[in-house]
Amino acid sequence: MPLRVLVVDDSPTFRALLREGLERDPELSVVAEARNGTEAVSLVESVSPDVVVMDVEMPELDGYEATRRIMAERPTPVVVVSGSSERAVRMSVAALEAGALTALTKPPGPAEPGSDRAWRRFARTVRAMAEVRVVRRPNGADRERPSQPPRRETSVIAMAASTGGPRAVRTILESLGEDFPAPILLVQHIGEDFAEGFARWLDATVPMDVRLAREGDPLRAGAVYLAPPRGHLTVQKGAIRVCDRAPIHGFRPSASATYASVARAYGERALGLILTGMGRDGVEGLRELHRRGGLVVAQDASTSVVDSMPASARRAGIVHEVLPLPDISAYLRSCVA
Repeated sequence: MPLRVLVVDDSPTFRALLREGLERDPELSVVAEARNGTEAVSLVESVSPDVVVMDVEMPELDGYEATRRIMAERPTPVVVVSGSSERAVRMSVAALEAGALTALTKPPGPAEPGSDRAWRRFARTVRAMAEVRVVRRPNGADRERPSQPPRRETSVIAMAASTGGPRAVRTILESLGEDFPAPILLVQHIGEDFAEGFARWLDATVPMDVRLAREGDPLRAGAVYLAPPRGHLTVQKGAIRVCDRAPIHGFRPSASATYASVARAYGERALGLILTGMGRDGVEGLRELHRRGGLVVAQDASTSVVDSMPASARRAGIVHEVLPLPDISAYLRSCVA
């Protein structure tokens, strides 16, 4: 049976385009359409779609607020789509924090070059997100014991996330404080058009200094360096190096490239944190970090939106600590204190 899709956009033309483009995939069926967020919230309740594909800029109730209500009232996978304007990108990132699984740019019209390939990629992503089980989670309230800090001091932290990452990353960073005494390298799998907006949004909402990493930036305590689109985030001699070599297992930036680089530069003084996400990017880099004596920490399954990335590291036998999201910030502080 095809996956059931709810399409939400205030433009009848783009709703029709979405329907046509998505239903080229035999595994997807558009079961309802909504003109704004208010209709979307109501239809999620009445038609129970497997996934919602939703514009962010709409009258009456925008995509951010609709996502927030859906996740509070009837959690359902949400894919937000937007243009590339600064406002649209900002709203898309906010929707990710509210619980949307991913943000995509609107595919091109049928007459534009590369349209078929773009729509196939778009439909493939929607299909993958429809399979994510979105539920209300207990936030680790049943944890039995606090983790003990390690017996060695951490000088740098590398963290990576994919699906569900924006909310997890914000939760961690907003609790660390602007005086956090170590730099953080961050790989967040996100669309190219959203990376800069994500960095600006994080910088405005957490006490730490968040920036899109640039070649030659010196590593500074209390700063967060986000991997730029189409470049691997690495370190050498206390400074950022952005490497444009080929994708690693399909990813550029790749979490494995960042973890391995930090492992070579800092050894046992490095900490690798792997968060919620789809796939297994990061495992090979964490294996290298583990081999060189660094600490490997994974988010637990109960607080991960998608457990694939942390679970892959756990199955590899290279994780020292498995922590629920609310406990991670305190653990990181204990590691660098």
